[in-house]
Amino acid sequence: MKTLMHAAVLLAAAGLAGAVTAEEQAKRSEFDPALAAQLGADEHGMRSYVLVILKTGPTPVAKGEKRDAMFKGHFANIQRLADAGKLAYAGPLDGVDGWRGLFIFAVPSIEEAKKLTATDPVIINGEMIAEYHEHYGSAALMAVNATHGKLHK
Repeated sequence: MKTLMHAAVLLAAAGLAGAVTAEEQAKRSEFDPALAAQLGADEHGMRSYVLVILKTGPTPVAKGEKRDAMFKGHFANIQRLADAGKLAYAGPLDGVDGWRGLFIFAVPSIEEAKKLTATDPVIINGEMIAEYHEHYGSAALMAVNATHGKLHK
């Protein structure tokens, strides 16, 4: 009886594997090798990134012209890094537990992400500090900046 149940499970699994394979085959017909190469995708449509969490730093800059200039420079730096293809995504967080924002860099190492983050005025002025993590995610994230440019006025 146990052997019969085992055989049934194996047959069911083989049937599911066949269905998944058919589904994968359908997806492969949509595969765009040029786009995959452009976005740096591996065979799974993924790539490596560095996730940077920006947290409240030791020396917050008081409201006023200096703070306004610092954030103007912060946004200009984000745009510069995105235009260079180094920054896949950036955005603010809710501030809970001091978490202020994030960067997702399309670079091969945390060391390179640290160099890029060090160019940001919020880091330079001590308004924020950065925490770094390796991340493996969809290469489609690399298309966000081009798409975003078509969404805002």
